Amino acid sequence: MRTVKSEELPTGRGQKGEKTPPMSKGKFKTGKWKYGSVSALMLAMVLLALIALNAGVYALEKNKGWRIDLSFNGILSQSAETKAVIEKLDKPVEIYALFRKSSERDWLELQELLNKYAASSDKITWKQVDPAVNPQLLEQFSTDNLVPGESNFIVWCEQTNRFRILGGEDFMGLEYNLETGTMEYDSLTFESAITGAIAYVVKDRVPKAVILQGHDEYELQYLTDFQNLLEANQYEVEYQTLRDNEYTPDPEDLLIFFNAQKDLTDIEMTKLTEFAAKGGSFLFVCDYSAPMANMPNYMTLLRSYGFEPLDGLVRADPLDKNSYYESNQYFLLPVMCSTDITMDLVGLGRDYLIIPETRAFAEPEEGDRNLNVSVVLRSADTAIRQIDRTNIAPSVTDGYPLALEARRITTESYVSRAFIIGCGEVLISKYLYSVTHCQELTVNVMEFLLQNDGTGLNITPKDAARPGLKTESLSLGSILLIALPLSVLFAALLVLGPRKNR
Repeated sequence: MRTVKSEELPTGRGQKGEKTPPMSKGKFKTGKWKYGSVSALMLAMVLLALIALNAGVYALEKNKGWRIDLSFNGILSQSAETKAVIEKLDKPVEIYALFRKSSERDWLELQELLNKYAASSDKITWKQVDPAVNPQLLEQFSTDNLVPGESNFIVWCEQTNRFRILGGEDFMGLEYNLETGTMEYDSLTFESAITGAIAYVVKDRVPKAVILQGHDEYELQYLTDFQNLLEANQYEVEYQTLRDNEYTPDPEDLLIFFNAQKDLTDIEMTKLTEFAAKGGSFLFVCDYSAPMANMPNYMTLLRSYGFEPLDGLVRADPLDKNSYYESNQYFLLPVMCSTDITMDLVGLGRDYLIIPETRAFAEPEEGDRNLNVSVVLRSADTAIRQIDRTNIAPSVTDGYPLALEARRITTESYVSRAFIIGCGEVLISKYLYSVTHCQELTVNVMEFLLQNDGTGLNITPKDAARPGLKTESLSLGSILLIALPLSVLFAALLVLGPRKNR
């Protein structure tokens, strides 16, 4: 038998004894290796593109503010009022966020909001400051009435050397809950607080409120909360006496009479007439206790603005339970009319007030073209004016005016403004600040009289609580949640499809 040599064995594919030839480089260019390398290369390119896209988008978000706000309350969106304030900025503004490093996760949303402001203008910058390690900064911005602390914002303009401290109540809106009968925090006011502070600190002149003395007005101890409120909103507060020959009112300031009990002298009237002629404005508090019949000069000043105080107290009809507070018929729940002072409050539903023991005023008559008078607060149409224990005035159809605002064009073509209210507690009571919207009304009155648009802007608060999910709640965010996974699946099919067919 002839012996068969190994080299004579068949070498066909599948034959027993077949030798596997060494793998050549050409194999990478054919078959599964070809498509495997292409897939890996495509995957690497996609990953690099995603990384570059993410870095680019992040830079645009932070530096240009190119971020779509998909939050349920639009917390990062800027209103037209904010954009208008930012566009007019001509001075640099710095914002210090006083938060500890360990609490960064708790205020990520606020960081994004500040990034949005900084991206909107090269005049705005911000940085985080740990208050525990930088006490010098806190000392620099401390006042007699307010010391900044953790979770506060400091908005500062170096050119004007003016600042505002924000925090706590500045960022939350109060709303009256009819079911519980209490005031509750229900909205976020970050945008209105920050924008208002920016507009204020860049102003060239600080608004000043001058509280006049010398006519048995309120004692100073009762004005502490009012003064604190004004100073917290960065108004200057001064106390002056008109009888002082050295003091002449500046028409840029606001003069405040807190329930004068004595009449003005002729010399004082001359000063006030000249003040009004140059566009000076007044705030009058005229309680029911003021003896108006004995103050002819003072009455002349009030009537020049269309104000006519009525004698007596206004009390509610006991059958009209919705017109007074709890069981006290002299604690009225007034109707807030929509005027220059209250338009934003009415629009936002921040119109819950309590007016205790108030005087009423005559319905303003139709004035000439130089005088415009509007009712700001009005009693219910069932209210009664009680002149004394036995004397009751006839009822009126629309209720009694309890507060009025006026604009008067002077002979020198200036605009002089005035506001009058029949109860000072509305403006000065810290308790009423906390349980009603009296604080918001007081700030709006100041802005109207001083023509100051830097403290309060008509910016709608954001909802604090997420609304319940409904079928009609589908939004762009919901669409993206579905679209993104589908796009990844589609990309995977494009890559894996050719491999499956091989």
